[in-house]
Amino acid sequence: MKAQVADFLDRHSLNPDGIGMDGLCDYFIREMEKGLSGQKSSLPMIPSYCSPNALPRAGETVIVIDAGGTNLRTCLVEFDPSLKPVVHDFKRTRMPGFDREVSAKEFFEVFAGEIERLVDKSDRIAFCFSYAARILPDHDGVPIGFSKEIKAPEVIGMRLGENLLAELSRRGHDVSKKKVIILNDTVTTLLAAQSHNTDGKYDGCIGFILGTGTNTAYIEQNCRIQKLPEGHCMQGSQIINVESGCLDICLGDIDREFLDGTVDPKSYNFEKMISGAYLGPLGRHVIAAAVKEGLFSEGFSSRFEDMCPCQDSLATKDLSCFLEHEDSPSEYPCDSSQCYDCGSTDDNVLVKCVAGNEDDADILCELLTAFIARAAKLTAVNLASAVLMTNFGKDPDHPVLINADGTTFYKTAYLRSFTQEYLDAFLAQKGRHAVFTRIEDSPIIGCAIGGLTL
Repeated sequence: MKAQVADFLDRHSLNPDGIGMDGLCDYFIREMEKGLSGQKSSLPMIPSYCSPNALPRAGETVIVIDAGGTNLRTCLVEFDPSLKPVVHDFKRTRMPGFDREVSAKEFFEVFAGEIERLVDKSDRIAFCFSYAARILPDHDGVPIGFSKEIKAPEVIGMRLGENLLAELSRRGHDVSKKKVIILNDTVTTLLAAQSHNTDGKYDGCIGFILGTGTNTAYIEQNCRIQKLPEGHCMQGSQIINVESGCLDICLGDIDREFLDGTVDPKSYNFEKMISGAYLGPLGRHVIAAAVKEGLFSEGFSSRFEDMCPCQDSLATKDLSCFLEHEDSPSEYPCDSSQCYDCGSTDDNVLVKCVAGNEDDADILCELLTAFIARAAKLTAVNLASAVLMTNFGKDPDHPVLINADGTTFYKTAYLRSFTQEYLDAFLAQKGRHAVFTRIEDSPIIGCAIGGLTL
């Protein structure tokens, strides 16, 4: 049985042992370097024009907009005398463009409407925009595409800050002193980590998100960012939004078939191999291929075809819930009745497909464990590439601090622990060191810190 599963994994490039981290890191870094220089690259390497040295200041208040995934969050953030962030007047609503396509006018009306209650509380507006956007030297941002199923095509190419202020002005607000900074969520995650590094314990920070989507931010020297406008390629450094989910990669035939079936087969391919929005549907493709090749019993095959007939039949949490049910070593072990927000494990679609057949359960466990381990190894490649692009982390007493955010990273069985193992082993070979942290509300805290640079 194990030999049959191993052969399947090898033939379809699903075995994590088949991924050479050296070669894939070299490719990742080459794409990063080309992106920095303005050459054609699958990685945009977007300058943030935000200094990594930004720090909180006591008594300062910032209006924060956090547009991420399906949620739009707005609030005021103030730093108390001990520099602890205090969040006031928090509100959450749905992102415009998630349920239906919206016009640019509707898009900015929603954002302006959500901060009208806050607009007189501060002249600084920090806008965490969790989608690909070109950041301008004046800190405004221009969307270059939407992911996570947001449908607002008219907004692409428009200045976010300028149009937000214009809508507030149309509503009768004095915006003459208002300033807006557009920040990617990985940039804000990095800034939140920097606020924990005031004593210099860590040799640089990385912002990393693995949730519905994935992305990374790191600190780069300005002199290496050749595509910057003249006058910006000077001393100092800034935070770079890698847009790492865009990496052009396809490991095997099952991956290719899956990517070709997505809305945009040529975009966000790396994200589609590791992130929460796609691991479940890609896992369904893997199981379907194994069914087709006869790895499972007739009973499992029949039930799987009935219960999982299409790409969206499985979610990432379904894979994780099954592995938890089979006693995999997850970061967050389930109790007897609940698993990763799935409800009873007895209701899990894969548990129903197995229906108590131990051979089917063992095969499915082996397949999904390898599948998640492969995602973890790809994640480790992403993070290792960000570390190796810098001179940081050479002293074990001063490692790089990786602030990791996202439910997928923390709640998917195996993913976090395997990522840590792969990353630690690989960086040790390179004489580098990194540690993980998790700072609650990182996008909001880091966004407020970025707003203080205005």
